[in-house]
Amino acid sequence: MDKFVMQRRTKKFALDVWFLCSKLPHSREFNGYVNQLIRSSSSVGANYRAATRAKSTADFVNKLKIVEEEADESQYFLELIQEVQKDMTLVEEIERLRKEADELVAILVSSIKSVKFN
Repeated sequence: MDKFVMQRRTKKFALDVWFLCSKLPHSREFNGYVNQLIRSSSSVGANYRAATRAKSTADFVNKLKIVEEEADESQYFLELIQEVQKDMTLVEEIERLRKEADELVAILVSSIKSVKFN
């Protein structure tokens, strides 16, 4: 996948998560999950961008592994929020973002394997 496509996709993921989080309840319990989700989802794009500027193949792989971890963490917090939130209007949006996080993880795992193989 073209690095600019992936940069746009990871940035859109972070923004979409931010918009979702703006619709969630403001309570002590939700705020903990929301804050962590916003951090991890925005870290996906920021760290992918850093990976594109890696100094070596090993550096690139290490940075991609960080991106993979952050995308997986985002998926985890989306799952938690999906299970505890009661607003049925958000179900489809949360599910779409979970699928996007899953696809990002799959792309990253594949990319890491490809770089290591080559």
